[in-house]
Amino acid sequence: MWSFRNLLSLLTVFQASSHSPNPFAGPQVAQPDPCYDETGAARRCIPEFINAAFGQEVGVSSICGRPASRSCSLVEREDRPAVRSCQICDASDPRNAHPPTYLTDLNSAHNLTCWQSENLQGSPLNVTLTLSLGKKFEITYVSLQFCSPRPESLAIYKSMDYGRTWTPYQFYSSQCRRMYNRPNKAAITKQNEQEALCTDGHTDLYPLSGGLIAFSTLDGRPSGKDFDSSPVLQDWVTVTDIRVVFSRPQHIRALPMSGRESEDPLGPPATYYYAVGDFQVGGRCKCNGHASRCVREKDGKLVCECKHNTEGPECDRCKPFHYDRPWQRATAKEANECLPCNCNLHARRCRFNMELYKLSGRKSGGVCMNCRHNTAGRHCHYCKEGFYRDMAKPITHRRACKACDCHPVGAAGKTCNQTTGQCPCKDGVTGITCNRCAKGYQQSRSPVAPCIKIPVIKPTAVISTTEEPADCDSYCKPLKGNLKINMKKYCKKDYAVQVSVLDMETVGDWAKFAVNLVSVYKSRGEPLKRGDHVLWVHMKDLACKCPKIHMGKRFLILGTTEGPTSPERPGLLADKNSLVIQWRDNWTRRLRKFQRKEKKGKCGKA
Repeated sequence: MWSFRNLLSLLTVFQASSHSPNPFAGPQVAQPDPCYDETGAARRCIPEFINAAFGQEVGVSSICGRPASRSCSLVEREDRPAVRSCQICDASDPRNAHPPTYLTDLNSAHNLTCWQSENLQGSPLNVTLTLSLGKKFEITYVSLQFCSPRPESLAIYKSMDYGRTWTPYQFYSSQCRRMYNRPNKAAITKQNEQEALCTDGHTDLYPLSGGLIAFSTLDGRPSGKDFDSSPVLQDWVTVTDIRVVFSRPQHIRALPMSGRESEDPLGPPATYYYAVGDFQVGGRCKCNGHASRCVREKDGKLVCECKHNTEGPECDRCKPFHYDRPWQRATAKEANECLPCNCNLHARRCRFNMELYKLSGRKSGGVCMNCRHNTAGRHCHYCKEGFYRDMAKPITHRRACKACDCHPVGAAGKTCNQTTGQCPCKDGVTGITCNRCAKGYQQSRSPVAPCIKIPVIKPTAVISTTEEPADCDSYCKPLKGNLKINMKKYCKKDYAVQVSVLDMETVGDWAKFAVNLVSVYKSRGEPLKRGDHVLWVHMKDLACKCPKIHMGKRFLILGTTEGPTSPERPGLLADKNSLVIQWRDNWTRRLRKFQRKEKKGKCGKA
């Protein structure tokens, strides 16, 4: 026979898995925050053990007194035969009413209050009690103390989704197979720890009033001793609603009664009904070890007061930005608090990646999202493309990354070295941002090769087959001091072009210049087109600087097509008799004027 003293023993396993004190012990000195130890380290914490049904509204499918009715029952007397007792149930009269609020009010032996169903006549005999806890609880027991004889058959159901679906919790019947299609007293194994069983241990008629039916959720469950490590049992004890269905009352058998009543054949017959004085659900607000209490929000909803960087009605998920490891229920050995992502103060959001978590040895799985301050990477721990680390500032500084500022022409790309900030320079270009020519190079006008090598020209002896000049002055004398342009000189030359000198190489006794033809003002013979061309100058002319040519500069060249050129040296020819002058922009109008005069035939008169 169950009693409340027996019921307390059922709580041993459930309470042993927590650090909280015995809920029935006297007042104790509370710690500042049970979810953290004296050093501030997180530890498992759980709400107090309570009767979750106390004061809660219970929905009932039947209630006496609507309309007023009379019911009779047998009343036990110590060492004397039972007597039949009758009473009126009237819902409109508080003195004779038996409302469902009596199920969960303060139970007292001196002021016993009982809910009572209508008199049961014929069938169906089912009466249902439905209790909503308003939140997920982890419960240890469900108990019912009766004011009538205990039912012959009843079933307890649970819901984990606020009454949308129901799962059998426990059955009681003297005819388990017939009533519920279950064997009587089946064994519980690890394979069926979530299976509802049926038992006939309550079927005695006595006591006629005050009998108890108590269901322990963990009693006899093999994994109950290691509750922390059993998700199956954690799910088994999780409840939002409890439903009790009375299916069959206890039939009163022949009892010895007082002589007077036995002589009264017209005495009132016994009636059948269900009456319960106390409905209890013992357990804790489900917070998964991350809260020490539950509180009511402004809308009256019951929620856990979550710690350990968790949130949700049951502290069942990590707070935003605390996804460095997956959410886990706290245990006695490990608090499993949610850890913030490491984003070096450059991101406000992150996500969890299980693959990275496993690769890290289950230490870190957070991935930062939308890194700011020009950072990048899983932890916003390096600079994004086009920026490099300012080593004078910590990586957490909002200006830890500086722009590369690579020169748009001199650099081969926009990405610089992450540590030094050195941009990748094109050939012949130097500087941290590739903004100047290296030693031995000079600037050109080509964006492809902005810096070209400065040609190394060594003066050589000038040898003539007919005459050996004494020096460069006498060799270049025909042109020396006569570098002005006029119509007469324009008419004498075969071509007049503006060129940009790009590069030079030596081919035997000749200097081969790569030039870009910018403008063509005169072209006798084969037409010259703008674009890339070759200009040939003999090394003896170049050595004596007639003509004088610089890399990267523009020149006006007036020359002839006659000379020692050959099929091996196609292109333009310049020698000591050619006019090679560094270009001036104001010459454009003058040369166009020479063109017009030539077309009018004035070259023949020049």
